[in-house]
Amino acid sequence: MTTALTTKRPAEHAVRLGLRENRLQFTLLVVVNIAVGGLVGLERTTMPLIGTDVFGLTSDLAVFAFIIAFGLSKALTNLAAGALTARFRRRQLLLTGWLIGVPFALAYAPSWGWIVAANVLLGLNQGLTWSMTVNMKIDLVGPSRRGLATGLNEAAGYTAVGVTALLTGYLATGHGLRPVPELLGVVFVATGLALSLVVRDTAAHVALELARHAEPLPTGEKTGLKAVFVRTSWRDRSLRGASQAGLVNNLNDGLTWGVFPLLFTDHGLGLAAVGLIKGLYPVLWGIGQIPAGHLADRVGRKPLVVIGMLVQAAGFLLALALLAGVLSAVALGLGTALVYPALIASVSDHAHPAWRANALGTYRFWRDIGYAAGALVAGILADTLGLNATVAAAVLTAASGLLAARWITDRTEP
Repeated sequence: MTTALTTKRPAEHAVRLGLRENRLQFTLLVVVNIAVGGLVGLERTTMPLIGTDVFGLTSDLAVFAFIIAFGLSKALTNLAAGALTARFRRRQLLLTGWLIGVPFALAYAPSWGWIVAANVLLGLNQGLTWSMTVNMKIDLVGPSRRGLATGLNEAAGYTAVGVTALLTGYLATGHGLRPVPELLGVVFVATGLALSLVVRDTAAHVALELARHAEPLPTGEKTGLKAVFVRTSWRDRSLRGASQAGLVNNLNDGLTWGVFPLLFTDHGLGLAAVGLIKGLYPVLWGIGQIPAGHLADRVGRKPLVVIGMLVQAAGFLLALALLAGVLSAVALGLGTALVYPALIASVSDHAHPAWRANALGTYRFWRDIGYAAGALVAGILADTLGLNATVAAAVLTAASGLLAARWITDRTEP
């Protein structure tokens, strides 16, 4: 009997790669990322209007300062998160991110400067929590299902962004811009922290993938943050293509985040209608990533990236057409859904497991710098030429898609 027990235990606790083999942990991480997305979704509908209507800001660039603060903070945290995984376990960093909560600051801030400072903290929260959920899911499933894993992760997060944006719009209609809509964040923080205490770390899964990797790490190859940053940003052609596409993709998101609530209220829409438009975009972006992630595993990453960027470019042009808000939200949402999981999967394909966390951190750094760049470009264009001029981002988006077609090479593993 003793012999039977001792031979059974290792099989019961064996570390295995795969979505089905790790379905419980994977599902927990999906729910955690719903809370992550919900927290940032608090600002999608109401925050630009709080700047103009509550604090009396007249400069669009000043209004968009909260997005610039968020984007810079999240981008730098993404970059640091990759390096921190060499010193700390992913679960420890996930828990740390949840200890940085911001709902009360958003709800009761006495000045716009407090809102901007709260968004620095929100960027830290999102950089740690979102980075760790996506890294841990990639660790669990192994190389064959990366597209689907990232699609499910991003779908959970951005669907939550959209639903929360929609809900805050309706709450603001009945209860005002503050504090009721922002206090939803208390539920997200409590839920995310509680579930993160239950999730197990994935260090053993990374070790298993390293042991099985078909290409051993070349002797002398540097895996530190500096070397991987240079490689991901420029030296590796495919990683460079993914990084620039990610930056422009989130430039679009940062621009629409700030511009659309102001643009559509100027056109006479109420808060509930603006909430619908602002919610529809990330909901389609979120839900669409599930089939898009699966498709990226079947047909490759590059076709989805190129097509998705061109669809987003069309979405900006639709923003000035009849039924602009809905049509533009649909195009931007579907285009982003194609791009998002394919880019993360592409970076994972081209990065050795020994330095993948730093590569993903670098990619996510450039991607989320796009928030700040989009808000800055939108503020300058809106202050000088008017809000309608911001649709010029369509040209940049189309150019980015063409660069992705030139630089990215698919490299999927069986």
